[in-house]
Amino acid sequence: MLDVVAVVLAALACVLAALALRRTTSRPGGEGVDALPEDVHGLRQEVAALKAENADALRHLSVVRYDAFGDVGGHLSWSLALLDDAGHGVVLTSIHGRSEARTYAKSISSWSCEQQLSPEEEEAIEHARP
Repeated sequence: MLDVVAVVLAALACVLAALALRRTTSRPGGEGVDALPEDVHGLRQEVAALKAENADALRHLSVVRYDAFGDVGGHLSWSLALLDDAGHGVVLTSIHGRSEARTYAKSISSWSCEQQLSPEEEEAIEHARP
């Protein structure tokens, strides 16, 4: 007799589990497993928007340190390239001498500059290129 009751309870548990599973996979309002493709599509759109926004970030950089003059050591002069994915940005250069220091900024467009670049500035741009 106890065996029959156990089998009936097990069958009832299986039926209830099937009903619960059916409710979670087909909820009204698009929740559950059926809503997954919409969520994935939305996440892909967000990732694409973040990539497009990040393309304009000045995230490629390189520093070249050097001695601008023979009588000044210690690599105190430097050129810094700050560029985005398309090669637009700026090169900053600071030249240190014994009695003075000068700083220059040159605009970079598509990995090149309208002004003449020093070899160190060209090297900084080349090292910043991905």
